[in-house]
Amino acid sequence: MSTVAIALKSFEQHLDDTPFTKTQRKVWLLSAMGVLLDGFDFFIIGVALPLIAYQFHLSPAVKGLVAVAAVAGAFFGALVFGQVADRVGRKGMFIADIILFVVFSAASAAAWNAASLIVFRFLLGIGIGADYPIGVSYIAECVPTRLRGRLIVGAFAFQALGSLLGVLVGLVILKADPSLESWRVMLSFGVLPAVAVVLMREGLPDSVRWHLARGNYEQASHAATKLLEFPITLNVHNSPPPEPCQAFGCLFTKRYLRRTIFASVPWFLQDISTYGIGIFTPTILAAMALGGSASFIARDIGATEGSAVVDLLLLVGFMLAIVLVHHVSRITLQIVGFLGMALGLLMAGASSLFPAHSDGQIGMIIGGFMVFNCLMNMGPNATTYLLSGETFPTSIRATGAGFAASMAKLGAVLGTFLFPVLKAELGITPLLVGLAGASALAAATTYGFRVETRASLDALHAEHPVPARYVEAAAS
Repeated sequence: MSTVAIALKSFEQHLDDTPFTKTQRKVWLLSAMGVLLDGFDFFIIGVALPLIAYQFHLSPAVKGLVAVAAVAGAFFGALVFGQVADRVGRKGMFIADIILFVVFSAASAAAWNAASLIVFRFLLGIGIGADYPIGVSYIAECVPTRLRGRLIVGAFAFQALGSLLGVLVGLVILKADPSLESWRVMLSFGVLPAVAVVLMREGLPDSVRWHLARGNYEQASHAATKLLEFPITLNVHNSPPPEPCQAFGCLFTKRYLRRTIFASVPWFLQDISTYGIGIFTPTILAAMALGGSASFIARDIGATEGSAVVDLLLLVGFMLAIVLVHHVSRITLQIVGFLGMALGLLMAGASSLFPAHSDGQIGMIIGGFMVFNCLMNMGPNATTYLLSGETFPTSIRATGAGFAASMAKLGAVLGTFLFPVLKAELGITPLLVGLAGASALAAATTYGFRVETRASLDALHAEHPVPARYVEAAAS
């Protein structure tokens, strides 16, 4: 190819024509590590909380505040820091959010009472929440169209690995140091790997697309050269026109409202079920299928074993998502996933039609939760994160992704708090049926406000949108 032809190629053409580089792999891995730390922290607190509650003599209400503080912080982190990343760039905030994780993980481990722990966990959650929109925007803007879906879903799958790591680390620490103070070791365990992530993120280039959206062609050329590992010159002749900086309120204008609803409402509805069901799976199993066991210990052991079995399907679901997202529309995956979640919840709810503690009842419960977990991660738990990073143009991408993630965390807070209350008021079966209805509503919302995002980012957000018939061709 001639030098003139190369000079006329856009960044996206260079991105799609260049073999995947070491720098791109580093961008992906360090983004995935942020998601892993998120999953690790949110789940290790479940192992540490009984020790914390005993040592600080926590009431049920205060115990709930400790459990949900980081999730509440993530709501604000995603909402605020997504907007900041659109103003100042991806890389700086990509480092800042992990620094928050380091500082307040260490502070949480040193907490002297419940109030200090809640405050530190909340501030820690801000860093975790910030990493959602920044990480997904960064990956989306740095990888080729042909790999974007798989890489973003693959990065989010690290949440499941982090969750498993959190449980395993908690158990190992408990066995090595079965004392009340061992919770401090658990909460500080993620500090050292997080420091390593901070140091490695420092060497990454900023987003080329962010620089181009601002008209910073010299900085964009430098970042593109570093990312793709050969000299690239970007200028006004081979780049899309700069995008004006847009305020948060633009998400709710006629131009973006459909995209905002599409990215946020299904994720909100999903996380109500995901966190409500996920946190209380052992409780549900014990109450519905194991209530007749001889002792509390026997019920607890049986519930834990059952929970471990159904949770294995979380990893299976993510693996299916990584394979399917390249071949199937994101919309189809999300709708099928939501309907699968509804089916699984209805199966678990229908177990009440069988004799108590019978094989039929236990089979329906275990089977229902396995279907729920597998289809959730094959569909919406992967696609909502992916779509949040693809739905909006560069100038407002992290802002839109941040709003969607913050709505998800609001759903998580509601699910965590309301599930035990509604369980006591309504009973488990009506609650599961209600959550199935929420999943069906999320599927309908996905279809009604659908925005297909498999095309290149330049094509998706051009002044004149690509016709729907061309979107699929652009992804192939």
